[in-house]
Amino acid sequence: MPVKRADLLVTPEQLAGELDRKDQVIVDCRFNLKKPEAGRQAWEAGHIPGAFYADLDKDLASPVTPESGRHPLPEPEIFAARLGGWGVNPATRVIVYDDVGGGIAGRLWWLLRWAGHEKALLLDGGLPAWEEAGLPLDAGQPELASARYPVKPGSMPVISTAEVQSSVGTGELCLLDARAPKRFEGIHEPIDPVAGHVPGAVNLPYNECIDDAGRFLDAGELQSILQERLGAGDQEAVACTCGSGVTACHIVFAMELAGLVPDQMETPALYVGSWSEWIRSEDRPRESAA
Repeated sequence: MPVKRADLLVTPEQLAGELDRKDQVIVDCRFNLKKPEAGRQAWEAGHIPGAFYADLDKDLASPVTPESGRHPLPEPEIFAARLGGWGVNPATRVIVYDDVGGGIAGRLWWLLRWAGHEKALLLDGGLPAWEEAGLPLDAGQPELASARYPVKPGSMPVISTAEVQSSVGTGELCLLDARAPKRFEGIHEPIDPVAGHVPGAVNLPYNECIDDAGRFLDAGELQSILQERLGAGDQEAVACTCGSGVTACHIVFAMELAGLVPDQMETPALYVGSWSEWIRSEDRPRESAA
């Protein structure tokens, strides 16, 4: 059955008319990699009424290790407690948003799916679209609950660094890299200590899947963009990467929104460690245009 846009996205106007739903939880995912506290501060200043705040570093990832990338997956028990604290249960519709076209919120959408939760949607256009529509903000902080969500980790596929490395040069894996072109090409790297990309990876900046207002393109446009990057489709598998396993989730979302998943292909694996884990070892090959 084809995926409907309404199964994955909600518009500001739709959400505004359903703020009182008892089976709904809204989560604000705004985050700035260079200013980690800025997202929470922005949420405290004003957010969609009733929205909880999810901190990328603290809520959507576990602590960094010497071998990991910048945003390892959260421990299932800790994530279960976080979801329960927000009042999420298996029947809850969870709406996630940010202010960068889903680039951060997509990580929570993916984690919800990974945990076995199906009712997860992105606010199309995020907070900018909400404000553009003249809808209200609230500075109140919703009360946390003490429940625990029955997380079933592993409901979304992942791929390890070892698996990615073994695929280099074989043509068996199409690795889509969601970073900006200059980061992918190794011309400009503002975050990680080494620039470049995994050899053979294909660049698909996540913002090519959204319009100038941060709203997702329609299914036909997304299919055209994605299929051009996927090429002839001779690869046995597709995986998504980025700097630390965050904007790569946006590509997984876009592939489902485009109707490629599950009708034409299996859900692509997320390379959680991504570039920031890949460069932990000098033994792993790197490519760049610089």
